[in-house]
Amino acid sequence: MNSTQAALRDEIRELADEAFHQKLISGHGDGADIDEYQIVYQGKPRHLPLEQARFFLTNLLYRSRVH
Repeated sequence: MNSTQAALRDEIRELADEAFHQKLISGHGDGADIDEYQIVYQGKPRHLPLEQARFFLTNLLYRSRVH
């Protein structure tokens, strides 16, 4: 894993922690593949590519603040 991927994974982990504490997701963690991150949303585990995981979590947190 290069430093860019490591930084992205750290950012995703922080976003996921925030989403978890706000009860927007029910779990998260590293995916089976190094290029994926697992997010448990609405009771279903989702294995997302890192960029997509960041986008998903950012949008989820944004929507929770707007409503």
